Amino acid sequence: MALKIKLARIGATHNPVYRVVVAEARGRRDGRFVEILGTYSPRAKNESETLKLDVERADYWISQGALPTDTSRSLLKRAKKADAESPAAS
Repeated sequence: MALKIKLARIGATHNPVYRVVVAEARGRRDGRFVEILGTYSPRAKNESETLKLDVERADYWISQGALPTDTSRSLLKRAKKADAESPAAS
């Protein structure tokens, strides 16, 4: 079973909200998933509400062979950068 870290849409019409999930690569976009890693809301007003992602779990799944899609890879980079810049990370 090949796993991918990808986005599954859960938002309403004209108001997209996505879950960042670990799912089978050949599965449907909004189909079954193994684990929810976080959420991404591109239209959120506040930057801190835009992306909520468990970077440690994402790294675990990548170490287990899950491949992130292009979009989820960029979101992971953004989340890692935000964690490094936050004062609570120390």
